[in-house]
Amino acid sequence: MEGIFTFIGVVAGHGQGMIIGHLLLVVAIVLFLANKAVANLQAVPGTTQNVFEAFLGGVMAMGKDVIGEDLARKYLPLVATIGIFVFVSNVIGIIPGFESPTSNINVTLPLALMVFFYYNYEGIREQGALNYFKHFAGPVPVLAPLMFPIEVISHISRIISLSFRLFGNIKGDDLFLWVLLMLAPFIVPLPAYLLLSFSAILQTFIFMILTYVYLAGAVALEDH
Repeated sequence: MEGIFTFIGVVAGHGQGMIIGHLLLVVAIVLFLANKAVANLQAVPGTTQNVFEAFLGGVMAMGKDVIGEDLARKYLPLVATIGIFVFVSNVIGIIPGFESPTSNINVTLPLALMVFFYYNYEGIREQGALNYFKHFAGPVPVLAPLMFPIEVISHISRIISLSFRLFGNIKGDDLFLWVLLMLAPFIVPLPAYLLLSFSAILQTFIFMILTYVYLAGAVALEDH
């Protein structure tokens, strides 16, 4: 959001440098927390280890319901990494003086493209190119010329759905907070912070579960 004060923007300006600066900050935070969680593993976990174990357990439970335990475990590193990155990116924008990287389409679009190419790659690798794309034609051969392009458009639309949903919601949250701080700069709007925190968690959950859903549709075609 050009013109809005950010600490990184003071140094890098309100352009690509600010986006890259916030991305590097998010990566540094994620790496720091991950390293802290595994630096001293204990049978009775500390706070950081406990939080990460609970998070990974929740991601596994989510994946088991969508794709089964074996595949959920296989794709856990991908989905969990996406979840941590998206969550930290969402939350950092709630802190005055910082901006959410996920409020920029140049960040959310590559994330969506990564998921899109990866689940299609996994589908082709697991099913074979012929069987994978045969699924696009539907179960009725006579309708294949109609169903195939519709299915292709449906898959491409997932890129737009993933990227613009996350971008639009987080951008709206950042603007909402900006307006509140302009109206009451010296009074912390606690109810708004609770709402924005819930939104950050919700958008992270949606991105993760849709990743699992798309992977399930690609690698578990026999179940459909």
